[in-house]
Amino acid sequence: MTTVTVQVPDSVLPSLHLDPAGFVREMRLAAAIKWYELRRVSQENAAGIAGVSRADFITALSQAQVSPFQLNEAELCEELHELC
Repeated sequence: MTTVTVQVPDSVLPSLHLDPAGFVREMRLAAAIKWYELRRVSQENAAGIAGVSRADFITALSQAQVSPFQLNEAELCEELHELC
């Protein structure tokens, strides 16, 4: 596993009411959600980035109002049409 060090201003953690571990958890989850939303990572990889189960990641997507589906309606119709 790779370790990454991130420096943030001293005022950030108190303003978010987080300790360093809480900040890391939230940052990992936020990054995973955004990268999933941008279709840069799969749901499984995003859950791994966030350090949570896939089920918990889907719950986090719902709380962030991000669809757990990466296909839009047109893409889904195309996929279904190809199956028939």
